[in-house]
Amino acid sequence: MKNYSNIFLIIIAGIFCICISGWLPSYGQTTPAKEPSTPRIVNIVNFIRLLEPRDPAITEDVLYQTVVKQVEIMKKYKLGGTFLLQYDALMNPRYQKLLKALPRDSFEIGAWWEIPQPQVEKAGMKWRGRYPWDWRANIGFSTGYTPKEREKLIDVYMTDFKKIFGYYPKSVASWFIDSYSLEYMYQKYHIVASANCKDQYGTDGYTLWGGYWNQAYYPSKINSYMPAQNAVNQIPVPIFRMLGSDPIRQYDNGLGTTRQGVVTLEPVYKFGGGDADWVNWFFKSFTDDKALGFNYTQAGQENSFTWDAMAKGFEIQMPLIARLRDEHKIRLETMETSGRWFKKQYKVTPSTSFTVSHDLGESDLKTVWFNSRFYRVNLLWEKGNLRIRDLHLFDENFPSVYTKQVATSNECTFFTLPVIDGYIWSKPDQIAGLRLKALINGDEVLLVGKDPVYTHPTSGSLHISWPLTTIKGTLEIDLNEKQLSMKLVSAQTNNWYFDMTTAAGTKLPFETVSDKQINCRFEETPYAFKAIKGTFSEPGNGAAFRLKPQGNNIVLDLSSIK
Repeated sequence: MKNYSNIFLIIIAGIFCICISGWLPSYGQTTPAKEPSTPRIVNIVNFIRLLEPRDPAITEDVLYQTVVKQVEIMKKYKLGGTFLLQYDALMNPRYQKLLKALPRDSFEIGAWWEIPQPQVEKAGMKWRGRYPWDWRANIGFSTGYTPKEREKLIDVYMTDFKKIFGYYPKSVASWFIDSYSLEYMYQKYHIVASANCKDQYGTDGYTLWGGYWNQAYYPSKINSYMPAQNAVNQIPVPIFRMLGSDPIRQYDNGLGTTRQGVVTLEPVYKFGGGDADWVNWFFKSFTDDKALGFNYTQAGQENSFTWDAMAKGFEIQMPLIARLRDEHKIRLETMETSGRWFKKQYKVTPSTSFTVSHDLGESDLKTVWFNSRFYRVNLLWEKGNLRIRDLHLFDENFPSVYTKQVATSNECTFFTLPVIDGYIWSKPDQIAGLRLKALINGDEVLLVGKDPVYTHPTSGSLHISWPLTTIKGTLEIDLNEKQLSMKLVSAQTNNWYFDMTTAAGTKLPFETVSDKQINCRFEETPYAFKAIKGTFSEPGNGAAFRLKPQGNNIVLDLSSIK
């Protein structure tokens, strides 16, 4: 009887523990009791500059008080996160005191890798900037310094960081960091995570275009923007894509101009992170729509925008993030935690996807982004039509000039290898893309359909079934790490194809079009776009190329580009 009593007490105690764990408030990096099959990971990352020379009204105290407010609101909703310090802010006693007081189990302190005057001078070099912090690519970033100078700048930062906090930072992020610096930080100081800017064209003078869209990737040792295909050629530090891009609108925002606009989760933007309707739509798609591998987004803001500008967006986002965490719909983590998870989960860059099944408001737009270590592709549905809007190939042997050379311009560019570019190859009245057509009763028509349906038949693949209305049938699309396959299932026609159209006068990378491959060249690098099933041709109707099925199938090899 005594044994039964003990067992009964143990059971009651266990039930009590389980129940009360559900009532206790969540804080910081709460992980669901049972991790969802597709994690939705959120990092709140705020990075800190000491000064803002572009606006005299933004004083050092305004910048400091912005961070104080960020800390307050995160504590209010029991949210952990990552604060990244530029060197001049690192050396400021006020920031040191503020950030040291944060609990280590839920907050991370790391490095924001923009280079200010005190860091350069402490490394024994002459400052070339117009101000104590100068945002030009050849001044305020590691790209503006020789490899040996980069080592000195890194050593200065790491040494002083450890003196102040007692350890080396595990996360180092910036709009862009060259691969030489990343490799040095990894080898000597064992960083575990990095982050760079979302894809953008010309914004602030920085172009990062055609890369691994969102989530994270392992970079090539000779090109920090290019995903590596093989572990031996990668830097084993995952680079997360920042800012929470609008998966539909960011891509061609500002089409026809030299610089893109911004539609992101950043709380300062009136349309984007500062708009409640947009924020709720973004997170609903982020948590509820199909995703392969994992979904990722970065919330937070640099202090240069000031609290007055970001307060509304923060007040919209932070309680929502807290609720989604408490509902176990997201994992709220520091960047270091996400980096360690990624390295444990993936030995090479994984296949991932970000899908949108319902757009904001009355819009009928739908999209899917698919990434692997070999390529990225974007499909967009508008008014019932399908356009393959973007396809870029990845090559770990494609070097970045910034790996060993010094940037000489106030701007910088990072690219991958284009096959379809719906932004650069478009004009406002001539939108580039690969469009599905068919010959029906002798007439060429664009095929129209209903809503696409996304599924994941295997752990590394995405299947899209698109029911058609122009004819009875469906277009079946399969994406995996190395291939893109398409099949039209219909008894009404087998005379279907894709035409690649661009704006007139566009400089294209295509050199020759043959039956099974298109030979391309970009920035002096040759590569090929290959078909396993299907044929390429030049139709003579103004299209750059036509892609026709073979036996009603198209299979593209996106992993063998030489």
